[in-house]
Parts: sequence; C-alpha cells; structure tokens
Amino acid sequence: MQGKGVVKFFAILLAIVCLYQLSFTWVAHKVENDARAYAKGDSVKEKVYLDSMATQPVYPILKHDYQYVAGKKLALGLDLEGGMSITMQISLAELVKSLSNNNNDVVFNQAISKATKDAVTSQTDYITLFIQEYEKLNPEGKLATIFSTRDNQDKLKFNATNSEVESYLKDQAATAVDKSFTILQTRVDQFGVTNANISRTGSDRVLIELPGEKDPDRVRKLLSGTAKLEFYETYDNKLDNLPGLLQTINGIIVAKNKAEKKDTAKTIATTVKTKADTTANKLVKALKTKADTTTNKGVKSLLAKVQNSTAKDTSALAKAKLAGDAYPLFVVLRPEQYQDQSGQPQTAPGPVIGQAALKDTAKVNQYLRLPQVKAAIPQSMKFLWSVKPEDKTKIFELYAVKLVGADNSAVLSGGVIDDAHSDVDQRGSPEVVMTMNSDGAEKWNAVTTEACADPNNHKSIAIVLDDNVYSAPRVDNPIPGGVSSISGSFTVDQTKDLANILKAGRLPAPAHIVAEAVVGPSMGKEAVNASLTSCLVGLLVVLVFMIAYYNRAGTVAVVAVIINIFFLMGVLASLQAVLTVPGVAGIVLTLGISVDANVLIYERVREELALGKSLRIALNDGFKHALSSILDSNISTFLTGLILYVFGTGTIQGFAITLMIGIVTSLFCSLLISRVILEYIMEKGWDLKFSNPWSSHTFKNANYAFVKNRFKFYIFSTSFILLGVISMAIQGFNYGVDFVGGRTYVIRFNDKTVGTEDVRNVLAKTPIGEGAEIKTFGSDVSVTTKYLINDAGDNADSRVESAVIKALDVTPRTQITKANIINYQKVNPTIANGLKKSAGLTVIFAIIIISTYIFIRFRKWQFSLGAMIATAHDALMVLAFFSIFKDVLPFQLDIDQSFIAAILTVIGYSINDTVVVFDRIREFLSLHHAKTDDPKTVINNAINNTLSRTVITALTVLLILLVLFIFGGDTIRGFSFALLVGVCFGTYSSICVATPVIIDFGKKDLR
Repeated sequence: MQGKGVVKFFAILLAIVCLYQLSFTWVAHKVENDARAYAKGDSVKEKVYLDSMATQPVYPILKHDYQYVAGKKLALGLDLEGGMSITMQISLAELVKSLSNNNNDVVFNQAISKATKDAVTSQTDYITLFIQEYEKLNPEGKLATIFSTRDNQDKLKFNATNSEVESYLKDQAATAVDKSFTILQTRVDQFGVTNANISRTGSDRVLIELPGEKDPDRVRKLLSGTAKLEFYETYDNKLDNLPGLLQTINGIIVAKNKAEKKDTAKTIATTVKTKADTTANKLVKALKTKADTTTNKGVKSLLAKVQNSTAKDTSALAKAKLAGDAYPLFVVLRPEQYQDQSGQPQTAPGPVIGQAALKDTAKVNQYLRLPQVKAAIPQSMKFLWSVKPEDKTKIFELYAVKLVGADNSAVLSGGVIDDAHSDVDQRGSPEVVMTMNSDGAEKWNAVTTEACADPNNHKSIAIVLDDNVYSAPRVDNPIPGGVSSISGSFTVDQTKDLANILKAGRLPAPAHIVAEAVVGPSMGKEAVNASLTSCLVGLLVVLVFMIAYYNRAGTVAVVAVIINIFFLMGVLASLQAVLTVPGVAGIVLTLGISVDANVLIYERVREELALGKSLRIALNDGFKHALSSILDSNISTFLTGLILYVFGTGTIQGFAITLMIGIVTSLFCSLLISRVILEYIMEKGWDLKFSNPWSSHTFKNANYAFVKNRFKFYIFSTSFILLGVISMAIQGFNYGVDFVGGRTYVIRFNDKTVGTEDVRNVLAKTPIGEGAEIKTFGSDVSVTTKYLINDAGDNADSRVESAVIKALDVTPRTQITKANIINYQKVNPTIANGLKKSAGLTVIFAIIIISTYIFIRFRKWQFSLGAMIATAHDALMVLAFFSIFKDVLPFQLDIDQSFIAAILTVIGYSINDTVVVFDRIREFLSLHHAKTDDPKTVINNAINNTLSRTVITALTVLLILLVLFIFGGDTIRGFSFALLVGVCFGTYSSICVATPVIIDFGKKDLR
C-alpha cells in the first residue's frame, strides 16, 4: 500500500482533533455533575451554580471557562435530554390584510379566506394562492388600488399590474419572515438555554428547540407575544448623576435589610419565650426555672450571631457577607465606570448605568421593584436590560431611559418606520439605513434635535424591543427628512439583524404555534439509557459475529469499527451537531455500513486466495476489486442522507447528519485504517486468516436459479403489494400525530395495570374522547385528541391539558397529575397535511435522484430502471406491511416522520445492496460477452458469486437492527421495526426484483 505514512499521519491528527473536541463534553459533564451534587435535587440551586461557573476556568491547562466549554460539548437533542420543541408559522394572511390597511373589499376578503383554506393542503406559497384566488373572483380587478399608498410609492405605483403587486407582496412576505425570525431569535436568547436551536423549516415556518426547558407555559407566552418596538430618550449616567441615585437606592436597601433583621430577632425571641412559658405551665417549678434560663441563653446566642458574626469572623465568606450588608446593590450590579490616565475610577458617560451577571439580574430587578426604591426613582425614569449579553460573557447592561408624555411612554413607536436595510457607509463600514413615514419623520427631527441641544454632550436614543434595549446609538446631528443611518462597531450580520428589528413595528405578521413537543426529563433519561444499551449491545454483536466468521481479519474489522465510532463522535462534536435518538439509530446503522465495506473487501480477498494467490497479492487485489462497489454503494446511501437532511426537520435531520458523517468515516476506516492494520500484521509475520473452518466454504459454489424463478418473485411481490393496497383502502394506516394533527399526551399512570381500554372507556363520554386515538407506548399509554386543535387562544394548550387530567380523574385507577404526562406533542392540521404531502414527494424525489446516479455510473438505462423499480418496490412493500399488520402486532406501527426517514434509509440500503450486485453483473458481462454466452446464465452466476456478501451483510445489519428494536426504547421502536422489515425486503429486491428487470428489459443490449 502506497502512502501508509500519510494515512498514519492523518489518522493520528484526526484522533487528536476528535479527542480534543470530545474533551469539552467530558469537562462540561464533570461541572454539571458537581452542580447536581451541590444542588441535591434543587433545580434552582443547580442553575445558580452553573451560572456562577460561567466565567470560571474549568478546562485544564487551556483555562477555558464553563460557558465556552458548554457551548462546545456534544449536545443532546430533546428526546435524550428532555425539553421543548416548537414550530411557529408566520401568518401571511394577516400580513396581506395589514398591507391593505385592512381593506373591507368583499372580493379581497373572499380571496384571503379561500387562499387560507387552500394553504392547508397545497404546497404552493400563500401569496401565489391569494393572487390566483383574487383573479378567479375578479378577473378584471386591479390589486394596486388595494395595496398602493403614498408611503410605498417608491416600491408600488398606483398603476402597477397584478404581477408587480405579486412581486411586491412576495418581497414583503420574505421581509416579514426575516424580521420574525430575528425577533424570535432574540426572544430565544432570553431563555438562557445552552444549545438552544432556531432554524427555518420552510418558507414561513421557524423551528425552535430548547433542550432542558422545564416551563412550557412561559415559552409559549414569550414566543407568541406580538413584537413591540419603541424608541426612548435616555438619561446620561454622568451628567444626570445616576451613580448618586444608585447610592440612594443602595442606602434604602441597607436600611430595609437592617429593619427586617431586627424584626426577625424580636420574632424569634418572642416565639422561643412563648414556647418556654407554655412548657413551664405544665412542669414543676424547678424545671420551669431551668427552662427559662436555657431559653434566655438561646435568644442571646442567636442575637449575638446575627449582630456580631461579621465583626469576629475574618474569613473570606465573612468579608463577602460584610460587603453584602453594606453594599447589597453593588454586590450584584457593578456601576458603569472607566479608569482615567492616573488609574482612578471615573463615572462613564452614556445611557448605561451598570452591569450585572445573568444570575444576578433577577436580584437587581427585585431590588428595583421595592416600593421604597420606586419612590426614590424619578417617575420619568425606567430601567431596561440589554437584549443580549456582552460578547462571550453572561454580563448584561442596565440602561436608564426617559419616559415622556402624559402616559409616561416611549418618545416614538416602531410603527412609524417604513423601511430599514443593511448598508455600508463612506468608509466601507456596515451600517443600517432607516426610513420613517411623514408623521414619524417630523417627530424624529424634534427628538434628534433635542438630543443634540448640548453641543458638548450629545445623548443617545434607545431602540427597545419587547422591553429590552437592542441598541442605543448616540445622535450626532439633528435628522430632518426621516432618513437615518445607524453606525458603530457592527458586523454585516448584526446590521441585518438590527434592520429586521427596526421593521418589527411594521408589517405586522404574527407568528403562531402550529406544532410543539414537550419531552419530560424522565423520558429523556430513559432514552439515553436505551440508546447507550443499544449501541453497546450492537457493537458486541458486530464484534462476536465478525470474529466468528472472519477469524483474525474479523478482529481487525472490529478495531476499525471502534475507531470509526470514535471518529464519528469526534466529528459530531466538532460540528456542534445535536445528538438525537434517531441520531443514535444512525450510529448503530453506521456499524452496519462499516461492516458492509469490510465484508466486501474480505469476500474479495477470499476469492483471490481461492485462486491460489499469495496473501499479500490477494489482499491488494481484494481492496482493488472491492473499491468500485464500496464507493458506489456508499455514495448512493450518502445521497439518501443528503435528501433526508434537506427535506427533513428536527430529529430526522439529526439522523441524516449522523448517517452522512458515518459514511465518510466508515470509508476512511474500512479502506485505509483496516488496510494499514492488516499490512502491519503481515509485516510482523503474524498468522492472518479470513475465515474459520466452518465459514470457509459458506455459499461457495452456490448455484441457485434466481433468474429462472424470477416470475415467481414477480407474482409474490405483486400479490403482497395488491393485498397492501386493498388493506390501505379498507383500514388505512395508524398515522402519527404529525400526519393527522392534534395533541398527543404520553401518560405514565401510577397504577401500572391501567391499559388502553381503561383509558378509552373513561374518555369515551368526554370531549377529549371524541375521535381520540388511545395507544400503548411501551408500558405507558398515548392519548391523541383533536379537542380545541383549531383554537388559537393563548391558553388553549393549558385548557386541553387540564381537560385531560379532569377527564381521567373520574376513577381512582386513572387519576393523574401534570407530572404523569411525560411527553407532549401538538401538530396543527395545516402543518400535518403539509408534512404528509412533503413526505410523499421526498420519497419520490429520492428514488429519482438515486436512479439517475445509477444511470450515470452504469451507462445503461436498464440498470437505472431496475434500481428505480426495486426502490419503489421496497417502499410499497413496507407500506403494505404496515397497513396489513397495523393492529396485529403488540406495538404500534405508526406512519410519521420517523417512518419516512426509515423508508428513505431502506431505499438507501436497498440501493447499496443492489449496486453491489449490479457491479458484479457488469464485471461478469464484460468478461463473458461472446455470442455463445447466455446473458441470463452470466447474470445468474454473478448473483450467486456475490451471494455470500449479500447474505452476510444483510445478516449483520439485521442483527444490529434487532438489537436497536429490542434495546432502543419505545421512542424509536416503530422506526427500528420499519428498518428491520425494510432491510429484509431490500435484500430480497436487490436479487429477486432489480436483476430480473435488467434481464426482461435489456434482452438485446446486455452483451
């Protein structure tokens, strides 16, 4: 093997990088374990501990702080860690109404209603649907008369055509979605959740994932609120002597704390004395005297501790307590200062009055809400926090803004902004250009003129979103005309975000929750345990099987698989990917992919050895001849993963990422690492065998009549698919909630004997039970209901949850509390229909893409057609199986997004298997192309020649999937079973369907 040194270098380098990336996970877990030990079950104390460690160095030698380490660790998804996932949809219908100034034209409103209804089942974008409906209802109607105004004349003329109006509306819709995404992102930042994820999942949808979040009601409230953008005048920290105000506030807090301590001491003394007197009335006189003496000593001792502890104790803790007693405000809020040239602290100018760590902001707020403190603060002053912490810290700034007018409010609302966009100034630095309407421009001129009244001290204007300061630029000059530029030390992305924020008061397109899922921490812990078990058992199965079948060479394969998993985890960590339960399934499947490559190589080596070649030559030829099959099969599976990633969402994308990375690392380990190890063994002269006595002749000289019996296979497949189609028509499928819409609650009853029939009987006479689906979910019960699913009210979710708990409360056996609901999922019917249609299109698209790749590689359309028919066959066979046996098996066969991921994976595996067979057929046809050679016989021999690889690979993958099915947990049981069934059908189709198609459609073209 050439380039062994290079391979070793890159392997060592990759190992070091992976070890470094995974080390963040180990260090972060150590800190988190320390936090749990410190908190002893108190989640508040645990969070405070972690917040306090945010800026503390925790990484050995390199001294990275915990915040940095936590951001680099391998993140767990919601299904492993617990938490909340929300899909929000931007209401483009309300946007269109707003752009029309809520026009009351009858035809216009009818078009809006019809487009909204069509959007439930159509994949066409909303604006196009609206235009089409309007032109159907009013063919001669001019939309410009509805949407063109004096303020938007530069974008939409009064005489604009309907096509121009459509373009304008689409631009505004894109802007509204961008703006909503930015606003939602700033709100997500306020949760303080590590590894929170926000991403777009369509033209008008946003997916938000908050691992570890335990307060769903708070999340719903914060994310669903309408954005409020305002402009405030500000106070100047130095000119308005705000440090003096802070000193006054601190003094008030000190006085209050002293008064409370005195009251507490008096209460304790009175309580203790009262207890002693009560006891004394019941005891003899001698004991009474002793009790009184003891009581007085106890009170004096307690008072002495309260009053004198800091004076006598000189420890660091006592000093910190003394500072807290004298300066309670400044312990949690650091005044805004800077050091002059002599090193002396000076009050900093500007609107910021102080800084506080995230963990201390609640305490500062508590101090500022005290009635005595409120009385000391001017009525025209309001304190607001910055929306984001300073770079790479958890330090937030506190601003002092000025309230104006009779209602003590902002000087200007965000509704006056016509437009805002990112630009660059004359120096080439990023800036934001903001344009106001005529009313806003007049007011803005007055506000900016006042801010510049003192030529030596220009003030700032605070841009406030949802009561958090997003930016507070200083006003350089009065701004007439309403066109302003905001510059500073911005990046391009920051100017884009600020521009979107400035448009928050314009284009009101509210975002509504259309899907959500809540995974309880107990369920997440179970998923982690099940995932670890499935991975370890899967690895053990691979180890035992490969050694048993391939002797010492099997040991090398196992070492390569272990290295592969290590590299895979390291790459996942370096990419900051999120590991989900389907992602774990991807890791387990990667074991099978890695083994498949080794099986291909080893079977080729065994063939070469059977020809009498030396071990070294057989090894070289084995790797050489297996390369084409390995690359083709892995590229086709990679394409499947890519399609899954592009069209999938959430956990499905996690599976796709893991699968794609696993394919790359598998190729590296199977083709390079394993070869380096094998050649090292040969150089050392160690015994190297590729089989055991019992496995050396397995499938050797196999001569099964696959081609001759192809019509029997056609009949079997056609019959099974037809039976499945009849079943689909009569009884359909068990659709998951993400394909039918509704709310699903996974309930863990205290009484373990409660089953689905008990729950169904209890719910039958309640609104919850109307059309509800009651299923088993492992040892728990799953309830899916459509009750109030179309209610967009803020409290609809809590009302339905309360209704479920109340409905089950009628019998002692089924009584539950909120804590018994360990998992919750909600999907709006609109998104459910979209997902169902998108899933079907994704499968079709995958089949077309992979068939195209086969055509490019094999240069014959018969091969491409065979691959297309085989993959479609596999998908239909699995669908038929899930319909026929939907209520027969003791676990649920649900059709949901995970099932679609399984179907696509089966397609990828089937193509993997088919490509290997096709590759051998191509090789045999090139060797046996004389007129006397019958193509059918040649192809049948090729199938039998590769049968050992086909069966061994299928058996290995099936064993791994069986482990995943048994030990993987309830969350992915349906997913793993779909893979299990699909791999069986895929192996069958690669031999019995794809190949016969080549024969029957290529009778004249195969030679």
